Amino acid sequence: MLPSIESYPLPQTPQLPPNRVDWQLDTSRAALLVHDMQYYFVDAFGPESPLITTVVKHIAALRDAATAAGMPVFFTAQPPNQDPADRGLLWDFWGRGITGDGREAIVDELHPTATDTVLTKWRYDAFTRSDLAEQLAEAGRDQLIITGVYAHIGCLTTATAAFMRDIQPFLVADALADFRLSDHLRALSYAAKRCGHVLDTATALGQLGSGSGNGAA
Repeated sequence: MLPSIESYPLPQTPQLPPNRVDWQLDTSRAALLVHDMQYYFVDAFGPESPLITTVVKHIAALRDAATAAGMPVFFTAQPPNQDPADRGLLWDFWGRGITGDGREAIVDELHPTATDTVLTKWRYDAFTRSDLAEQLAEAGRDQLIITGVYAHIGCLTTATAAFMRDIQPFLVADALADFRLSDHLRALSYAAKRCGHVLDTATALGQLGSGSGNGAA
């Protein structure tokens, strides 16, 4: 029940909303989340989508930088063939979800490594029914860099859930994809005003490469 998604221009720096907070990424505090980059979701963009090709490239660069800096990297992945009791109200909105046809796999370009953590995803946000919060706390991490799909659904609700746990969420505007540009921009605007910090890939890479940042509000 996913829509077919047409490519659109990713938000550029002049389109990014003003942030209410001036948080900076700190490699000693941050973790990277690659949200739902499974073939089931990515296939909605169609073959050779310029949008998703660029998003994958940006996520890969952020994953490489995070790994080089010794930061934890998390992936979310919805399981196939979910029991209706597990799927809950998602069934009413999206149907049965992923079937066991292989499209539950994370796209090859971002395939998790042995040092990455894959979380089973049960609801829109990455925290519900997972131990993401506990793993972040154990690793001494209170910043979460959010990338993936879809910006106004799972990525935004994950940012809100992080905020509720006093974890600073960073949404990387051009390492996210959505149903349409208006949804994408709406998600960024809400996050910048209410729960997180919005930045682009180049800025994030610069901050991660510097190995510093005070993370101050």
